[in-house]
Amino acid sequence: MKKNTPFTEKVFESIAAVVPITAIVLVLSITIAPLTPGTLILFLFGALMLIFGMGFFTLGVDMSMIPMGEGIGIKMSKAKKIIIPLIVCFILGLLITIAEPDLQVLAEQVSSIPNLVLILTVAVGVGIFLVIAEVRMLLKIPLSYTLIFFYTIIFILAAFAPNNFIPVSFDSGGVTTGPITVPFIMALGIGMASVRSDKNSNSDSFGLISLCSIGPILSVLLLGICYKPEDATYESVSLPDIVTTKDAAAEFAKALPHYAEEVAIALIPIAVLFLLFQLIFKRFHHRQMMKIVAGLIYTYVGLILFLTGVNVGFMPAGQFIGSSIGASSHNWLLVPIGALIGYYIVKAEPAVQVLTKQVEEISNGSITRKSIQMSLSAGIALSVGLAMLRILTGISIMWFLIPGYAVSLVMTFFVPQIFTGIAFDSGGVASGPMTATFLLPLAMGACEAVGGNILTDAFGIVAMVAMTPLCTIQLLGLSANIKKHMEKRHLAQSQSGDIEDTIVFFD
Repeated sequence: MKKNTPFTEKVFESIAAVVPITAIVLVLSITIAPLTPGTLILFLFGALMLIFGMGFFTLGVDMSMIPMGEGIGIKMSKAKKIIIPLIVCFILGLLITIAEPDLQVLAEQVSSIPNLVLILTVAVGVGIFLVIAEVRMLLKIPLSYTLIFFYTIIFILAAFAPNNFIPVSFDSGGVTTGPITVPFIMALGIGMASVRSDKNSNSDSFGLISLCSIGPILSVLLLGICYKPEDATYESVSLPDIVTTKDAAAEFAKALPHYAEEVAIALIPIAVLFLLFQLIFKRFHHRQMMKIVAGLIYTYVGLILFLTGVNVGFMPAGQFIGSSIGASSHNWLLVPIGALIGYYIVKAEPAVQVLTKQVEEISNGSITRKSIQMSLSAGIALSVGLAMLRILTGISIMWFLIPGYAVSLVMTFFVPQIFTGIAFDSGGVASGPMTATFLLPLAMGACEAVGGNILTDAFGIVAMVAMTPLCTIQLLGLSANIKKHMEKRHLAQSQSGDIEDTIVFFD
């Protein structure tokens, strides 16, 4: 029997991830949220592009981004002068974030701050916090202490920021950790931790993504306080008029060059930095270099297909479904339908595939991909359901964020460190392009239909998606800890019983 190729396996994984959300949209389109034929055609074309895009992307990441990140991380940790790795971290964080496609989407929808100002503010925040993450690993500071310190500052600053700007600030923390940023930074952390031999080295290989998500929130809150954008507005996305399948194909053909350029701008800085690294250190031999180059090409093609599919195909469907259900007499269905969509949509996030695989490898299989995936899905289902409840009621996002982060930070003292790192990384990983281009339009369409405030009620869904996995994955760690203690107690009791039996026997 012929064995499947790595690409075929990745495509089958992508089909398993994309089919459930496609099925949900199709059922909704023929029941309570009818789509126009043009929107449905765009969505189906988009789903097909997602499948092949994720296949190419995940294969490319395995071949290129992960070896590159690990190689650079190892060399940085072995550097004798600490200042050089710190400068490299800042430049990497800055360049990767400036070109992150998800951030471009968010910036275009907030017109109160110039796009370039918002993007540079977020990029500087990521760069600074990637440096902080490196210092934390070198000084072996527990991740929980770092998180508590910086989230305390965040909520203090939030008290002084304009209300309209708070959801955007928290959303920016989620969108910066997208499909390009996550694999590279995650591999960088694994490389930096791999040169250590202490008991916390595996735990410390996670946590970079979580700290890089904090930087944008802080920097954008500060920007909001300085700009005081009380007149903050959003720019709605105009939906294309599609009549035939040829019109749909033309929309994708028109968008492909734009996303090809966007992804090239995002990948070129990483490729150039890696080339300089290779010329200086000559870490990889010729065959490895050829594999990395091929992997970068796969990554490039995959991201073009994925981003084109999700932006052109999924965004109109999300907005239509949200507005249809929101305008109906049974708009309360937004909550259960939102939860159902959230449960399955996270499986289609490309960076989630990378995270779950890395977790399983680093933990030597003790933390399975399935358990992390289930915990993530449960968390996102809860977050999207709550986000829809906010749209219907107008409840401030702070009533959810403050208790949510408080509970998750308290839990860091009761779970193994590795679960804290995975949980806080997962928050950033889960809020990727599927959230920005399907869930956010879904929320905006629903909010507009019920007459809510888009900036305070619809924006913030990315922040909610980034928050709930912190609790659900740490609950997974807590249950693992309880199970471990119970097994130890049972073993001790059984050994104690064996000793008593031996004494009786000799008596």
